[in-house]
Amino acid sequence: MNKIVGRKKEIDLLQKIVKSGEPEFVAVYGRRRVGKTFLIKEFFENKFTFYFSGSENAAMKLQLKNFQIAFQNYFKTTIPVPKNWTIAFEALREGISHSKKGAKKQAKKQAKKQEKKVIFIDEMPWIETKGSNFIQAFEYWWNTYASSNPDILLIICGSSTSWILNKIIKNRGGLHNRVTRKILVQPFTLKECKEFAIKQKMLIDTSQILDYYMILGGVPYYWKQIDNSKGLPQNIDNLFFNNNATLKDEFSAIFNSLFKHSGKYITLVITLGKKRMGLTREEIVNLSDLSDGGSITRMLEEMEQCGFIRSYYSFGKKQRNKIFQLIDLFSLFYLNFIYGRKKNDGQYWTNNFSTSKHNAWRGYAFEQVCLWHIPQIKQKLGIFGVSTNYSAWKSVENSAQIDLVIDRNDQIINLCEMKYSKDEYTITKSYNDILSKRYRIFTSETKTRKTVHTTMITTVGVKQNTYSGNIQSEVTLHDLFVF
Repeated sequence: MNKIVGRKKEIDLLQKIVKSGEPEFVAVYGRRRVGKTFLIKEFFENKFTFYFSGSENAAMKLQLKNFQIAFQNYFKTTIPVPKNWTIAFEALREGISHSKKGAKKQAKKQAKKQEKKVIFIDEMPWIETKGSNFIQAFEYWWNTYASSNPDILLIICGSSTSWILNKIIKNRGGLHNRVTRKILVQPFTLKECKEFAIKQKMLIDTSQILDYYMILGGVPYYWKQIDNSKGLPQNIDNLFFNNNATLKDEFSAIFNSLFKHSGKYITLVITLGKKRMGLTREEIVNLSDLSDGGSITRMLEEMEQCGFIRSYYSFGKKQRNKIFQLIDLFSLFYLNFIYGRKKNDGQYWTNNFSTSKHNAWRGYAFEQVCLWHIPQIKQKLGIFGVSTNYSAWKSVENSAQIDLVIDRNDQIINLCEMKYSKDEYTITKSYNDILSKRYRIFTSETKTRKTVHTTMITTVGVKQNTYSGNIQSEVTLHDLFVF
């Protein structure tokens, strides 16, 4: 496990699962390139009772041939290519049973408790080809054999989140409530990216890590593409803007791998990218060509499960007009600088690194970074153990808005102002007047009885001057690297 960066919660859960005295059915899912397979393989050090991976766009015949090869490699016995998945899973049952007999003999010799038999089926969504009846065969195998064996640990994995959610986790048939554990593998935090950078021997400081994070998010594969011998502008050009850029087509590939009918999801992302604070379901329908119905509700749920969007109720408007906001940093960068781009400039980022458009984008991207690090913000404010709700707020007449409101159960509300700056942020008289106005409008319109604090979240900190004393609390970039 020495190669695993971060993933403490996931590792802790896997350790509990391994020690469980019950049969376990674990569903691992998450966006493309986030490191799902790597996590499982490294945790178990590639020591599986059986490991098999689906192949993208492969017919059933080839999938079954690959199953046969995997079976023979793991169980050291020859079998013919299964004619269907029912026969394949019956062979798997026999293979596991024979390996268990051998394990029992060994256990008696060593006087040790028998260990879990780890069955890892990777990229499962690719295995279910048209007319294959794969799900039916898998369901039968689990219900009639694996679910009654306490030493069985089944792990399934796949990037197609919609498939995992709808066919497995939310299955209403024979697999209903069969999944015992769910592991959603999320992108790295800033701290985990720092650990990854150190492991990759990248000579970059926290400020540069933030700059990369605002573009790449916390997806390990993207970070692995960074060339240590080049600076950030050159790396971004190589990743996105050169003719052979590594991530040039990644945006569409993400959604093609995650969702069936990916075009609708791309339309949804593009629509949400048009409004900074997010859109209601009704506004999404009005601004896109997506039809109003149950499918859009499912799409929004799946997008939130994957961490591309967040949903919240505007402060003071509980249970009404839920707002959906795009928070995926990679997608936000793509929509701002690559989507619809006609000009072919292989050094675009290098040549435009400090333009007003880029600076405006950094301000917004930093806000999204903060939304990915709410626990770290709470830690700095000393309220990590306090129950909170967070949302955004806009005044009735649109004369004021606050992008992050932390509503605390200890009768305090933090109005968070998030500002990106290379140096200490200076609160000028005009900005102080804006803060005062927002405070007055917020307290007046919401009629809150809680104490309201203004919190500045900045990269370097707030410069001490006449107006800095009006801020009740501060959070800096350093504080977002806590855990």
